[in-house]
Amino acid sequence: MTTYYHNARCSKSRDALALLRERGIEPSIIAYLEQPPGAAEITTLLAQLGFADARQLMRQGEAEYKELDLANPALSQAALIEALAAHPRLIERPIFVHAGKAVIGRPPERVLELL
Repeated sequence: MTTYYHNARCSKSRDALALLRERGIEPSIIAYLEQPPGAAEITTLLAQLGFADARQLMRQGEAEYKELDLANPALSQAALIEALAAHPRLIERPIFVHAGKAVIGRPPERVLELL
């Protein structure tokens, strides 16, 4: 399955999607801010990305990151994953999933690594 976690307001997300479409790839698009992934889906994404720490998927510059004290080393991975599910703005974007693997499209050309 080819899936794309997209934020249409993000230029990097739009650029990466355009690169895929230029190559004839039309992924299933998930507007993750409107349809936030649950904890199980985030756990799967972390594994597909090869991330051992949920913070690797977090936009650490977002206000919620500081407000929720997500840098606190005492927080469990489960707590971090729940924070991502509850606050989807924290999820780094875009995420392209293809053939059981995933990549964050920053820079946008990274999405091509899975083709």
